[in-house]
Amino acid sequence: MEKVMVSACLMGRKVRYDGAAKTSGDALLATWRQEGRLVPFCPEVEGGLPVPRPAAEIEGGAGGAAVLAGTARVLATDGTDVTQAFLAGARAALAAAQALGVRVAILKEGSPSCGSLTIYDGGFAGRRLPGSGVTTALLEQHGIAVFGEDRIPDAGVRLRELDGG
Repeated sequence: MEKVMVSACLMGRKVRYDGAAKTSGDALLATWRQEGRLVPFCPEVEGGLPVPRPAAEIEGGAGGAAVLAGTARVLATDGTDVTQAFLAGARAALAAAQALGVRVAILKEGSPSCGSLTIYDGGFAGRRLPGSGVTTALLEQHGIAVFGEDRIPDAGVRLRELDGG
């Protein structure tokens, strides 16, 4: 049975920067939870960041691949460079995914770690632009398909393909 990595905040865990969760009520996600498929994970917490913590964005909205390449940083609202924690969390997510054979992930859209289609632009003004977070970029570089919480049905299609039907 294929495992699915999922952002811990989507599973009701209060791990987000503001100390809150973003619990998903998606029926398919609930089914996968009952089947024991889900691997909840928060790369920011696993990377050593506290809860709560200052919000963070990738400078210039450069995206996760630029952070992985060392050409962009992740900065907190107070100006603290939190790049190393984001990189450590991404590496921990990849290690967990590889250890469990995960090939599909559902991660929190918009997050500087987990965004798959959009991230914030780095100006802390609530503006989004196309791009992916650090963890998403690393997982995708290693062949793991990443979907945001608004694309769970698409993840279901991919999972069925991987399950052989």
